[in-house]
Amino acid sequence: MSDAAPTPSRRKKAAPLSFRQKLRRSGFKWAWRGLLGFVVLVVLWVWLFAAVNPPAGLYMRQEGARLGGISRTWVNVDDIAPVMLRSVVAAEDANYCNHWGFDMIEIRRAMNRGNTRGASTLSQQVVKNVFLWHGRNWSRKALEAMLTPVVETLWSKRRILEVYLNVAEFDEGVFGVEAAARHYFGVSAAKLSPTQAARLAMVLPNPKARSAAKPSAAQRRRTAAIMDGAQTIAADGRAACFQP
Repeated sequence: MSDAAPTPSRRKKAAPLSFRQKLRRSGFKWAWRGLLGFVVLVVLWVWLFAAVNPPAGLYMRQEGARLGGISRTWVNVDDIAPVMLRSVVAAEDANYCNHWGFDMIEIRRAMNRGNTRGASTLSQQVVKNVFLWHGRNWSRKALEAMLTPVVETLWSKRRILEVYLNVAEFDEGVFGVEAAARHYFGVSAAKLSPTQAARLAMVLPNPKARSAAKPSAAQRRRTAAIMDGAQTIAADGRAACFQP
């Protein structure tokens, strides 16, 4: 009987890829690399503005072109009256410190009403004003939904508020809390009183139709409610994430 080891069976060679298969595989590889590169660039873009003040957004530039110029002066968050921060949170996003960019409670309430108005958080509004454009189309909403968690991850809550208060529109051609404080009350953002801060927060949903200088009776009632809300969130801890 022979002691020779059995010869291993030879593996069949894989059939060579056709040109079309090679092209498809190469295209998939480059598409994946392109997508990954795009995601990295977006993350770096958002991360950059965590420390560097963003330039004027698309809407701000459009308004500047339409009006022949706008009024805007960037101001550091430490130079904004703390009551202004509490007022805008009370007016626009009372659960600001308790969500990660989307207020699911408000979203459910809005859906029950049959629309999504009033469910947009301050973080979403920052994304819209800094990175995107105004409008209600689904493409913008989809990009907003993707970018908001990135901003929430890379920026502090205090930084989000700082950027928001420097890009928000407070009157036609008036952007940012510093320009608004001087436009309406002749003071700096650091010197805003609780009433003045509440009035500025009151105009934010519709700055072209509301006035912080000459509020209507309904707007005065809204101002009083915002003042109460600002005191409430300071007392119950809902301002802890952005208080100095």
